[in-house]
Amino acid sequence: MKTPNTGLTGSWARAAVVSALALSLAALPSHPTQAQEPAGVTASVRSLSLEQALARAAGVDPALPGLDARSRAGDAAVRQADVRPNPTLGLMVENLPTLGGGDILGRTETTLSYEQRIERGGDRPARVDLARGESALVQAEAAIRRLDRLEQVHRAWAEALGAQADLEIARDRLALAERFQTEVQRRVDMARDPLFAGARAEAELAQAQIDFDQAEIQVRLTRATLARFWTGTSDFTLNPVDFEDTGASRDVAGRATEIDLAVLGAQRDVARARVRLEQARATPDATVSVGVRHFWEGQDLGLVVGGSIPLGRYDRNEAAIDRARFDSLAAEADMAALREEREREIARLQVLLASRALEARRIADETLPQAERAVTLVRDGFNRGGFTYNDVIAAQTALLATRARRVAVLKQFHLDRARLDRLTGAHADLLGLETRP
Repeated sequence: MKTPNTGLTGSWARAAVVSALALSLAALPSHPTQAQEPAGVTASVRSLSLEQALARAAGVDPALPGLDARSRAGDAAVRQADVRPNPTLGLMVENLPTLGGGDILGRTETTLSYEQRIERGGDRPARVDLARGESALVQAEAAIRRLDRLEQVHRAWAEALGAQADLEIARDRLALAERFQTEVQRRVDMARDPLFAGARAEAELAQAQIDFDQAEIQVRLTRATLARFWTGTSDFTLNPVDFEDTGASRDVAGRATEIDLAVLGAQRDVARARVRLEQARATPDATVSVGVRHFWEGQDLGLVVGGSIPLGRYDRNEAAIDRARFDSLAAEADMAALREEREREIARLQVLLASRALEARRIADETLPQAERAVTLVRDGFNRGGFTYNDVIAAQTALLATRARRVAVLKQFHLDRARLDRLTGAHADLLGLETRP
């Protein structure tokens, strides 16, 4: 492909930019322990589909070790909540003489006691239920983070496909600019067009070359960004057919995934468990003690038994119980609101997918053929002297704008689909998650 006559500096500058980009992407930190591909996906895949990209990313999620650690921490919290209060061993010395009062052991009494607090009202089962609820909440939040990551992979895949389509437009624009610059230069040499026409054609060619170089860089960047989700290299190609595929607009979207609602459900369960715990704490715990008293004067021994229980006169833990109960009611209300919001967004995205698919199809069937025909007619007329340079540029600009509009519509279609798949949990099975309770 012909390059504009801008000297060696321009070529070296473009090469430097591309090389710097490649070096910066290669310098990103890698994780050798996570760089292995999941079973069934090899590094020699020629065309990377959406399913393959999602499978790769799901198999090398860097958050998995943290998820396992949080799961173990939750189990440890449950075990700790099931532990009974420790007993207390006490020693008390009474009737110590005053200074100068005589024999220090004569009338002294020593009591060795063993004291145990007895939990009343079901404190321990309530603590265990609360710990289990908090562990389930952590698991639900982790599941949402993993689903969000798959949405990011889906969006990165769509961005890479869109950049690839933009590159094809930039390539065609550059080819048109090259051919037109050659034709204009020929007419200038024959004194059929003024010199400024040749200069303007050169400027158009230079700008087309710049746009093409930028589009190439964007393709490399989006592909590298996608590959970083599985800490791999961009040794894959993307099939343009996938970008043209709008078949998802004909599928009926499912309901909102329960995974998003699971967080609020877990918060509700935690609040309910806290209600039971606060109710158990409202029942005072009793303390029982037994001991042995030694009388030094007669060397006698005596058995001492005692107990105590707080009087529920002031603090009955009523406010704490009410707070936990209201937290439970708030979680219930939030669940209903989130469900309605997600169902509304799913319905909106379903309509948008159908609308964008229809627009892309109509541009391809109606607008593009007319724009291409206009370019052909104007160029033929320009070669015969019937049109001006501005007419040719306007026709080509309209054609390229039409193609760019279709690419933008298709790109937004895939981004909307990524969001819809996220809301319905379409790819939850890749993570081993259940989309229904």
